[in-house]
Amino acid sequence: MMKAEDIMSKEVVTIKGSATVAEAITLMKNHGIRALIIERCHEYDAYGIVSETDIIYKVTAYGKSPRQVRVFEIMSKPCIIINPDLGIEYVAKMFANTGIHTAPVVQGELLGIISVTDILTKNDIVDSPKAILFEEVIQKAVEEARTICAIYGASSKVCTAAWDAVEELQAQAIHQKAENIISTKASFEEYCAANPDAPECRIYYED
Repeated sequence: MMKAEDIMSKEVVTIKGSATVAEAITLMKNHGIRALIIERCHEYDAYGIVSETDIIYKVTAYGKSPRQVRVFEIMSKPCIIINPDLGIEYVAKMFANTGIHTAPVVQGELLGIISVTDILTKNDIVDSPKAILFEEVIQKAVEEARTICAIYGASSKVCTAAWDAVEELQAQAIHQKAENIISTKASFEEYCAANPDAPECRIYYED
C-alpha cells in the first residue's frame, strides 16, 4: 500500500497567523494553491491551516475586507495532521469522515502537505481510496452546500462557492472514470496483441 509520503507535496507554503487574509490570498494565487500552513510560534506549538474555503465562508460571505481580517481569526488550529507512514486508503477515509480536503504531513517536523486532489490525480494510486473519496466526500460536500444555502440564501456568494466545490469534485470523479476506461481498454489491446488467438481477443476484434 502506498503511503502519504509517496504522494504528498514537499513544497509547503506557510504564513504567519498575524498576516492579513489579503496576504494569504496573494500567496495562494502566486503559488496556485488553496491552503496554507500556519507557521508555529515555537516547537511545541500546534500546527494550523487556513484554506480558500475558510476565506470564502468566514470573510467573503460576511462582506468583510481581507485587509482588515487576520489569518488567526479564521484558521483551523490545531488542525488534523497526517503521519507520512499512513496508508493512502486510510488518509482517504480520514478525509471523507472529517470533511477536510487538505492536511499537513508531520513527523517531528513539517514534511509536506497532502490533499484530496493528490489522492484523486496520482496515476499510480489504487482505486479503493478514490472510490471512498468519490462517494463520501462528494456526498458530504452536497450536504454542506445545502446547509450553507439554507442559512445564507440561494443567491449568496457563499452558496455559489459551495456548489462550485461540489461541481469540481464531480468533474474530478468523471475525469477519473474516463481515465480508468481508457487505461482498461489499452491494457486489453496490449494483451490481445500478445495473444491474438485468445478467444476473447477474437471476439473483441470481430466486434
